[in-house]
Amino acid sequence: MKDFKGKTAVITGGASGIGRAMGELFLSNGMQVVLADIEQDALDRTVSELSAIGPCIGVVTDVSKALDVQALADTTIDTYGGIHIACNNAGVFAGGLLWEESLADFRWQLDVNVWGVIHGIRTFVPIMKAQDTECHVVNTASMAAVTAMPYSGIYHMTKHAVLAVSESLYHELSFHAPHVKVSVLCPEAINTGISNSERNRPEVYSGDGNIVETDERLMVSQALNDSVSAGIGPEVMAQRVLDGIIEERFYLFSDEAWRKAANIRLDDVREARNPTFAPPI
Repeated sequence: MKDFKGKTAVITGGASGIGRAMGELFLSNGMQVVLADIEQDALDRTVSELSAIGPCIGVVTDVSKALDVQALADTTIDTYGGIHIACNNAGVFAGGLLWEESLADFRWQLDVNVWGVIHGIRTFVPIMKAQDTECHVVNTASMAAVTAMPYSGIYHMTKHAVLAVSESLYHELSFHAPHVKVSVLCPEAINTGISNSERNRPEVYSGDGNIVETDERLMVSQALNDSVSAGIGPEVMAQRVLDGIIEERFYLFSDEAWRKAANIRLDDVREARNPTFAPPI
């Protein structure tokens, strides 16, 4: 896809960070944008600000719920008539030792990071397939999808899943709907609010015993906060996505320290050796 004027993009996790940056860039390229987010106030502010650039609406959406994602698609079609780019971008993080984290930690990250993408695929792809015009799906994974570090195992698991399902989707669409392309975005340390994603943690995952404060959890939370605070701007990821759509590239990877860590892991797999601890330094 090279002509974006008059086309429509849907972006989950669109009220801030990479989602907002993608929305702004798409609008500046002549698109209509629908932002989805679970955080009402932040969504309203973002829509108000980005509407100065071009046509933009917001839909409060819990991506862990299939009916919410379907309602998002319905609103988009009712408003703009179609969907040409779908960015399954919403994501959350909680860390700690795998045997100490609560079942709620597992469920929350799986429900948002994995089921959010699943609902997006099941909802948006049939619409795009039926439109029979150039379309593109962008699933946000992470460089955590191609590495595995301690104290963030649930997050790594969910992002590995996003990468794997995206690779399978790529092959299936190439056979059955070649006009629908796929990219998987794997950000490195980006200056976003993911280190504070528990601000949006629903009550169903926040009851007694659902959040276990441990030294390891606090350590990885602080490390993530420090990392993203010093990270690159989300607008860099937005441009990476736009370039990937234009060039029809599937893997949208970092080329820096995280890529080196990923290559060490790939060497571990190729040589069947034990996992190397290789943090992206």
